Amino acid sequence: MTPFTSEYKREAVRLAAGLGDVPQAARDLGIGPKLVHRWKRELRDDGRRAFPRNGSPRDEEGARLKRELKRAREEGATLKRAVCWFGDRPQVSSPSR
Repeated sequence: MTPFTSEYKREAVRLAAGLGDVPQAARDLGIGPKLVHRWKRELRDDGRRAFPRNGSPRDEEGARLKRELKRAREEGATLKRAVCWFGDRPQVSSPSR
C-alpha cells in the first residue's frame, strides 16, 4: 500500500465535502470510499494533528491527472451531445425575396 500525503488526504476530504458525495469523490480520485470515510473521521476527531505521516508526491500527481482526464472526458461527451443535438435540427433558411 502506498502512503498518501497529509495534504492529499485533506484535499480528498475537501473534495468529498464539496461534492456532498464520498463515493463519487473516491471514484474521481481512484481510491476506495472507505478510505475517504476514514480520513474524514480522522480529520474530524484529530483536527490539525490528523495525518502525521507523508506519502509520495507521485500519488498526488497521479490523482490530479486522473481528475483532469475525467473532467476532459466529461467535457468531450458534453460537446458530442451538443453537436448531435444541433446537428439533428433542420436548417432554417431565410425567406426568399
